[in-house]
Amino acid sequence: MAHRQPILLIDSPSLYFRAYFGIPESAARTGDGQPVNAVRGFLDMLAQLVRTRRPDRMICAMDHDWRPAWRVELLPSYKAHRVAPEGGEVVPDTLSPQVPMILEVLDALGIPVVGATGYEADDVLGTLAVTQPGPVEVVSGDRDLFQLVDDAHPVRLLYVGRGVAKLDDCDDAAVRTRYGVPADRYADFAALRGDPSDGLPGVAGVGEKTAARLIDRYGGLDGILAALDDPRSGFAPGLRAKLDAARDYLAVAPKVVRVATDVPLPELDPTLPTAPADPDRLLELAQRWNLSGSCRRLVDALAGDRQ
Repeated sequence: MAHRQPILLIDSPSLYFRAYFGIPESAARTGDGQPVNAVRGFLDMLAQLVRTRRPDRMICAMDHDWRPAWRVELLPSYKAHRVAPEGGEVVPDTLSPQVPMILEVLDALGIPVVGATGYEADDVLGTLAVTQPGPVEVVSGDRDLFQLVDDAHPVRLLYVGRGVAKLDDCDDAAVRTRYGVPADRYADFAALRGDPSDGLPGVAGVGEKTAARLIDRYGGLDGILAALDDPRSGFAPGLRAKLDAARDYLAVAPKVVRVATDVPLPELDPTLPTAPADPDRLLELAQRWNLSGSCRRLVDALAGDRQ
């Protein structure tokens, strides 16, 4: 079914981490002193998105596995620096208790939340982006999701690198302007360039400009690797040596970077509610956690108080 209004696909971990670090704990606490800065910021972000983007559907994606074994098997360095000594992801002690709070509030509101065993939120978003009727708007601060941009579907990335108030609304032309490659080649580009935040080493000596130039010339990693075996392909000797030394890495890195688009997900009704699904429960949570203002702003936005 065609839609005139977009579906908002929310990268929930990206937004609540941003909220946690963007709002001081001292500015958002419960009556007994428990920090709720991530919850408050996350709800306020959703309210602003609903008011300004005017979606008719919304789904919040979660990490059920932040470091899937299948990615680690391909590339052991993947997110290795973010593993806590006792296992699991390094997450601030005062953020972890706020994630269940966010889920409870979303449930009371009637906004669907979905994750999948063995997959990251990115993979859930990738699957929803290709299976949900467009227009699709993915909301995230994760650069890897530029690869989901698809003008034909259409899928746009609302990149929150500068915050929700200053969204970068990205189509394929915007990705090309930013990185010099089309969106469907972003995974190859990221593999070449590397990404320390994800433990992707990249190819030594290959930065963004060189990676973009290689993709523009050879079409992608497959073309680059094929050209390495052709002495007439015109590589500078130094660059050829660097790429040749990285063959094993380049054979697996794109599979690690590439977002899955075939994750098994339950049936969902993404219709954006116009009123809370459980208003009494929402009121109780808002009062218990000192979130009345944020909950009211989001409820008003859902009811149609949109700019």
